[in-house]
Amino acid sequence: MELTPMLDRTSDEPLYMQLYRYTRSRMENGTIEAGERLPSIRALSMHLHISKITVEAAYQQLIAEGYVESRERSGLRALPVERAPQAAALLGGMEGMHAAARHAWSQAAVVAQQQSREAASHTCGANTSGDGSAVGAETEVPPPQRSIDFDFQYGHIELERFPIKAWRSAMQTALEYELHEVFGYGHSQGDEGLRAEIARYLAQSRGVNCRPEQIIMTAGTQQALSLLCRLLPLAGRTVAMEEPGYHGARTMLADHGCMLLPVPVEADGISVSALSAYGSGISAVYVTPSHQFPLGGVLTVHNRQQLLQWASECGAYILEDDYDSEFRYQGQPIPALQALDREGRVIYLGTLSKSFLPGVRMSYIVMPEALTGPSMRKQLALYSSPVSPLLQRAVRHFMQEGHMERHVRRMRRLYQAKHRQLIQSIQAHMGNRVTIIGQKAGLHLLLDVHGRNRSELMALAEAEGIRVYSPAEQWANPMACPDSLLILGFGGLQERTIDEAVRRLAGCWFGL
Repeated sequence: MELTPMLDRTSDEPLYMQLYRYTRSRMENGTIEAGERLPSIRALSMHLHISKITVEAAYQQLIAEGYVESRERSGLRALPVERAPQAAALLGGMEGMHAAARHAWSQAAVVAQQQSREAASHTCGANTSGDGSAVGAETEVPPPQRSIDFDFQYGHIELERFPIKAWRSAMQTALEYELHEVFGYGHSQGDEGLRAEIARYLAQSRGVNCRPEQIIMTAGTQQALSLLCRLLPLAGRTVAMEEPGYHGARTMLADHGCMLLPVPVEADGISVSALSAYGSGISAVYVTPSHQFPLGGVLTVHNRQQLLQWASECGAYILEDDYDSEFRYQGQPIPALQALDREGRVIYLGTLSKSFLPGVRMSYIVMPEALTGPSMRKQLALYSSPVSPLLQRAVRHFMQEGHMERHVRRMRRLYQAKHRQLIQSIQAHMGNRVTIIGQKAGLHLLLDVHGRNRSELMALAEAEGIRVYSPAEQWANPMACPDSLLILGFGGLQERTIDEAVRRLAGCWFGL
């Protein structure tokens, strides 16, 4: 297990006391159950980027107060405690989004939406690149003249290290249940045991405060957004989103009749000041604060708090897409935006596609407590669960046996090594001819190739047996994407091959 508290290094309270209070509260509210093993001092020190002395001091305080005991060759284990009542400030106090929904859209929102639609209309007939992304008026990339040796496709993951035996065992265990439990339609929110495992995992790894009743299983993030458009509802209302931002979210929201309002992105993520300048009338905002897609910024704690304050004042919801939060390579881990939410304004979207397998088509929504009443259950009853009950039961056993946490830790180390190798190779072979964008987290980088044209670069790479991609479709108007930008996904590449791939790219692009 992991612990991901929000440690304030500027506070007068020592770090060890902050860690102690956080861990104690998790034990009192049942997130950390009796008998669970706490992270080792060394592991937690490395995870939080704090000293071992700090962790040890926090643990010693927990031991002294009877929350934890040290067992020989078993580490630190949580002891039984009385569960503290849930704070009303965390779970209640919501009045819903109805007041904001009744406001007229601001003139700025209307103008921005018109511009977005005009841009979409202008580019709907544009050429597409080899990955299906719009390239507007760019020259069409010729078909490959040779086989592809290296594919920098974003979304590919490491498959060679997947624990197939453990997964096969979990599938076999799932098949041993009563057939009606795994071969039927299943619960509309998803398997209850799996939702309990996800709630536990999110509390430990992302600091998310939730109960299984707040979780809805979905078949991917796009399907999650589609469901939210019906549950909230969002059709015909103004929804803000990052510009540039995930085109899959933009497409789904537009298809459901949302009036999209593009908000510019700063170095760390969405510009809260630009969002606030639009005034009232915004019902929701879609953000990727842990790793802005595609530019890679990580929203600071200060700006997260500003965003939450904006949502509270406007009566709007924040749709937090935490799509690859497990893979952060620089700095202290930051808990999810939902972990900072005290008024139930954040709707959390998570997925197993990056950390587990995209093929299981399994994502989830964490709804605010105030939205999980009879009304939501009545609406959900109208839909069958889109996720296979058999696969849900298998993933549940996979998590219960500890395979998921071990797999994520293994993948984090593996992707960090690939990330480091890719950056080192780019710096070694391309030097100051390029700028790397978005180095802190995730499974992709953006590469700005100074003074060059994307179509030409993609064609040269293809001829060399290397496939690189255009990020243009992540812009509401693809023509606004700088012509020298490329997106390089590295999740599916082998670490040992990355240097050769980059060396060959440098050779065909710069004649080196």
